[in-house]
Amino acid sequence: MQFSERRNTTRWIIIITSFVIVSLILWNTYSFFQIFKQEERTKMELWAKAQKNITTANLDTEIELPSFIIQNNKNIPLILTDSKGKIISTLNIDEIEKDSIKLKKFLEEIKSQNQPIKVQYDSNRYNIVYYGDSSLLNKLKYYPIALLLIIFLFGAVVYNFYKSTKMATQNKLWAGMAKETAHQIGTPLSSLIGWLEIMKADNVDETTVSEIEKDINRLQTITERFSKIGSEPVLETLDIVEETLNSFDYLKSRFSNQVEFEFIAPKTPILVSINPALHSWTIENLMKNAIDAMKGRGKLKLAIENETNTIKINVSDSGKGIPKNQYKRVFEPGFTTKRRGWGLGLSLTKRIVEEYHNGKIKVAQSEIGKGTTMQIIYKKVK
Repeated sequence: MQFSERRNTTRWIIIITSFVIVSLILWNTYSFFQIFKQEERTKMELWAKAQKNITTANLDTEIELPSFIIQNNKNIPLILTDSKGKIISTLNIDEIEKDSIKLKKFLEEIKSQNQPIKVQYDSNRYNIVYYGDSSLLNKLKYYPIALLLIIFLFGAVVYNFYKSTKMATQNKLWAGMAKETAHQIGTPLSSLIGWLEIMKADNVDETTVSEIEKDINRLQTITERFSKIGSEPVLETLDIVEETLNSFDYLKSRFSNQVEFEFIAPKTPILVSINPALHSWTIENLMKNAIDAMKGRGKLKLAIENETNTIKINVSDSGKGIPKNQYKRVFEPGFTTKRRGWGLGLSLTKRIVEEYHNGKIKVAQSEIGKGTTMQIIYKKVK
């Protein structure tokens, strides 16, 4: 428990630290952007003064420095207009300066980017300098977006790695527990089989022997199921209708008459590649969950639908239903709505269906207070 709490604390520290680092990077980027923007403003004010000096120059005016300032503006796009808005000249927009429509559109665009600079020659005559952001400033503008995208992708990679590692660890844990359970059950089971043979030899009551034999067979089936988890099961081409009906009848005979059972399936055999022990476990898990959802009283229907390339096994109940936001969570290990439950049944069922049989399992439909339909989809053998 303490280890889990320390791990959660460490995780939150990492998350908060990452958030602080990202915030600092974004803030610094914003600060750099404002600094560069102010520097470009200063350059444009100098350019405007240089333009004024050259325009109002006479024979005695020194124009070397103003000319140098004007000639060295090679990055910031600008448009110079008169007091009535007529374009006088342009700079650093060679690709559109000959297209009047594009030029007017660009003028409206840069008007919204920066405050224009007024070049006053005398009380009645002035020009206006409109300028846009340089290519460097535009790149810096989109840098935070690129940074956030990179961080998001990096986070997604880390999350997927963490999730896949966690799932691999869980799978090893389930497989190890399953094999150990099969091993532990196997020892007393062998002893029980020996005692059963002694009872038969001593002519013990046949009814008693028969019932014990059924329970031993059941334990053997359970042991076989657990032994197959974590290893590659052998699939056989079998009639899915018959295999499903066997599991259905087995559970039907072991529950009270308060549950109304219904089995609907095609009359003809449908061949599917399955492992019979694991398939029966899947059906039993779904039926037991359905009966638990109805609290041992209601209607349970199992229907097999034969389609062109697939078959669908629907297990429906008249229980309490599942909220839509929990459709996927019900298959997560440890998720349960019961007070006494490990939350492993549907997780194990999903693994059997999807990993061992290459099928699909999902909550087909559910309505609160009316019931749920769980659906398995298998490919048919052609």
